[in-house]
Amino acid sequence: MNSPEQNQQNVDDTAAPEVYISNRLLTIPNILCMIRLLGSFVLIPIAWQNRNEVFLWLFLFLYMTDWVDGKLAILLNQRSVFGARLDSWADAALYAALVFSIVTMYGATLRAELGWIVVAIATYLISTAAGFCKYRRWPSYHTRAAKTSWFFTGVAVVSLFSDWSLWPLRVAAVAVALTNFEAVMITVISPAWQTDVTSIYHAWRDKRASG
Repeated sequence: MNSPEQNQQNVDDTAAPEVYISNRLLTIPNILCMIRLLGSFVLIPIAWQNRNEVFLWLFLFLYMTDWVDGKLAILLNQRSVFGARLDSWADAALYAALVFSIVTMYGATLRAELGWIVVAIATYLISTAAGFCKYRRWPSYHTRAAKTSWFFTGVAVVSLFSDWSLWPLRVAAVAVALTNFEAVMITVISPAWQTDVTSIYHAWRDKRASG
C-alpha cells in the first residue's frame, strides 16, 4: 500500500505530465533565465543610486532575454517544466525590481499614476494566488497576452525614462491587468497544472478535448 505522500505524488504526476523534450537543467534558455533572475536584484542598488541610464540599459538587456529564451528553448529542443517555472520566477523578479525601482527614481512623477500601478500588481497577486490555491504551484502559462503586455511594459519604461509620456504606462497597466484576469480564468478552466497555455481559448479547447 502506498503512503499518502506517494499517492499525492502519483496524483501530481498524472495531473501535470511532462510533455517537454529536455530534462537537463543547464541549458541556454535556463542560463538566460538565471541571468534575468539575478540581474533583477542588481537593478535595485542601481535605482537607489539614481543611475537612470545604467538602469535603463541593464533593464533592456534583461528584458530582451525574456524574448530570446523561449524561442531558443523551442529551436534547440530545450523546453522543460523546470525551465517554464524558472522563466516565471525570473519574470516575477524583474517585474518586482522594476516597480520598486521606478517608484524609487520617479516617485513624484508616478504619484498621480499610483492607481494604475496598484491595479497591475493586485491582479498579478490574485492570479498567482489562484494558481497556488488550485495547484499548489506557480502559474506558468506564458500566454500571448502576457507577451503583449510585456512589450507594452518595455515601451512604458522607455517612455518614462525619456520623459516622453505617461500614457504608455497606463496602457501597460491595463494590458497587465487583462493578462492576469485571463490567467485567473485559465486556472479556473484547467483541471490540471500546465505550462505554455497560449490563451483562454486553448485552455477551454484542451478541457473539452480531455472530456
